[in-house]
Amino acid sequence: MSIVVTGVTGHLGRLVVESLLSRGVPADGIVALGRDTTKLADLAERGVTVRRGDYDDPASLRTALAGAEKLVYVSGNELGRRVEQSRNVIAAAKEAGVGLIAYTSIPKADTSGLILAKEHYAIEQEIAASGLPYVFLRNSWYLENYTTQIPTYLQFGVAGAAEDGRVSAATRAEFAEAAAVVVTTDGHANQVYELGGAPFTLSELAEELSRQTGQEVTYTDLSEDKYAEVLVGAGVPADFAAVLADSDRGLARGELEVEGDDLARLIGRRPVTLAEALRAVL
Repeated sequence: MSIVVTGVTGHLGRLVVESLLSRGVPADGIVALGRDTTKLADLAERGVTVRRGDYDDPASLRTALAGAEKLVYVSGNELGRRVEQSRNVIAAAKEAGVGLIAYTSIPKADTSGLILAKEHYAIEQEIAASGLPYVFLRNSWYLENYTTQIPTYLQFGVAGAAEDGRVSAATRAEFAEAAAVVVTTDGHANQVYELGGAPFTLSELAEELSRQTGQEVTYTDLSEDKYAEVLVGAGVPADFAAVLADSDRGLARGELEVEGDDLARLIGRRPVTLAEALRAVL
């Protein structure tokens, strides 16, 4: 079996490779793609095949996917370019005769009003139209989106535009494990999985952080525009700040809250909770 994983120089792609290895997939049965293969040297030393794969370079993708049986397609991060890039990936996958594409998408991509969801759903449609078997892994937010901000929360509090909306966050490693499961077990072709952990509000995030640290942390709810201004003031580029603020408004509408237990069923256990994730970091 040859399983190709894209975006391995990023956090999620790397974790997918690690999960495949931990599930017993032979290292020489895994192909790790990245634009800068020097960042994958340690995987090569462990026997993983490393190839250059650039979403903007169709020739590199055709070479990288040659012989692939299954593909974990980790979505790119270049907003506005991802649909065009996906066409390059899909064309290379079709040429290679890939038997399954597992694509990392976003919750409720077909109905969500999030800016981010529009591109993800367009890519899902491109994949479905290709005729290749697929799995759509609609990942909610990473718990790391919040746990990495603990120092900021302790200094300034939690801010957002989410009102009392709930987000079904889980760890990157859990989403990566779900991707590894669907390309190493049967019965997932043409399935759509809505993936997330136990949901929480940003107020509950502040309350739990207060409880665990003994320091009062509050949540300040802002308008979407004001939250974008705060993010820009903190150094976030304006375009990306607008996307993050839009995502918080989507959180308020319930668009990042996942119903069901798809993630737990795939990985065989309940996902890490917010309290557990905060405790581990603290």
